[in-house]
Amino acid sequence: MRIPGLNVQWKALPGDAPAAIAPVGEWQWTEAARLVREGGGRLVALWGADHRDLAEDEDEYSVYAAYAVKDGLAVAELLVQDSAPSYPDLSGLFPAAGRMQRALFDLLGIGASGAADTRPWLRHGAWPGEAYPLRRDFDAAAVPPNALADYEFVRVEGDGVHEIPVGPIHAGIIEPGHFRFSIVGEKVLRLEERLGYVHKGIDKRFEEFSVAEGHRLAGRVSGDSTVAFAWAYAQAAESLLGVVPPPRARWLRAMLLERERVANHLGDLGALGNDAAFGFALAQFMRLKEDWLRENAAVFGHRLLMDLVVPGGVTRAFGAPQAEAMIAHAHAIEREVNELRVIFEEHAGLQDRFLTTGRVTPELARMLGLTGLAGRASGQASDLRVDFPAVPYGELAVKRAGSSSGDVAARVNVRFDELLESLRLVRAIALAAPDGELRVDLPQPRPQAFGVGWVEGWRGEAFVALEAGEGGLIRRCHAHDPSWQNWPLIEHAVIGNIVPDFPLINKSFNLSYSGGDC
Repeated sequence: MRIPGLNVQWKALPGDAPAAIAPVGEWQWTEAARLVREGGGRLVALWGADHRDLAEDEDEYSVYAAYAVKDGLAVAELLVQDSAPSYPDLSGLFPAAGRMQRALFDLLGIGASGAADTRPWLRHGAWPGEAYPLRRDFDAAAVPPNALADYEFVRVEGDGVHEIPVGPIHAGIIEPGHFRFSIVGEKVLRLEERLGYVHKGIDKRFEEFSVAEGHRLAGRVSGDSTVAFAWAYAQAAESLLGVVPPPRARWLRAMLLERERVANHLGDLGALGNDAAFGFALAQFMRLKEDWLRENAAVFGHRLLMDLVVPGGVTRAFGAPQAEAMIAHAHAIEREVNELRVIFEEHAGLQDRFLTTGRVTPELARMLGLTGLAGRASGQASDLRVDFPAVPYGELAVKRAGSSSGDVAARVNVRFDELLESLRLVRAIALAAPDGELRVDLPQPRPQAFGVGWVEGWRGEAFVALEAGEGGLIRRCHAHDPSWQNWPLIEHAVIGNIVPDFPLINKSFNLSYSGGDC
């Protein structure tokens, strides 16, 4: 939980996530990033907070960087006291930091000095450039309308080069996102994304919740990862409160997380078949997913499992008859998934579309910080259930999935492997979950107490940093989706592929628009 070679005072944070935090100076801020990079670590999240005391007219902000290191999570905190707050740019060491830094400036007005790209990322003209929603003196009602400004996309020029703009409005209910393709013929030369159109304001909205209530909002950062984010939030709350949930609750959280993983992998495998013109796959996998979601509703009261993981435990359990039904259902789905996997592998048309398409090499994945399922398909082996297993994963011996091919086929195969492993875990938890209480009472949080949560969701690492304020309210909560790291990789994965393969490549990552727009 420490960065080797960085001489600072680390404070261990209690809880399931093995984590420590340390204050750093500007030189140490950059040195920490360099040491993590050279040691093979990863940037997990970068965010900021307004810690000013407006009554005292003090300018004090904090900028945080959370790193995955050998023994856990190391959080560096840089205090910024300046009328024009800034901090050293990290994007040269961790390219994924670039968009996080741009978002941090849009929301808090703290700029990364030396950054090459300072274009707005989340603002989209929705508020003036001199207004910053996460500052304590921000008043949304007083913010005047602001004219939209043209976004400076990077242009590619040359004989035969032309552009295809896609979005931001898409068909159906999918959230908005703009994709600007530069192509020659049908081959993609460059893709540039522009995201952040939703303007949910979740980070600001957290300030109106108590620490005990914030799980409900965390579970809606990205609806397909509601269990992962609610669990990460609960970990962060339990860390700053110094409480430990009951054993039964911890096993039930794992059950819910694996059921969420199963549902998403079933849906994605069907959609991937459909994007390769194999409608049979969509029909079969969506049939299986629908049955799974109906069982979620029957056993736990919600198809998507929302509002079940709370600080201190869970709100609902299952009995012996329900456990038997879930075990039988998992066996039945496993048989059908194995049959469908054989069909996928023997279907020449599917394999022709999947193999070598949208490849991300292990070297590029490591350089740019690809994480989660997509990272494991490109030789990046990280899986928190294996590397830093929270209860009960240490007793379940989770089998890590992986590949080094990095193409659509690899991401499909990793999904199959993880889906089958999650079905095994569902059965194991149903059999072995202990009896006992579902939750513990929560004490009043101490103002300025800080905690973090770190959970391996189906897409990748869900991270939450939480700070308590006065009266039990949240002072600052930052929820980080792994899509922040992975969206830029799609821009590389599509290069050299034909435009019609973009939907297939995009779906093979299946990243969240909502998760990166807090």
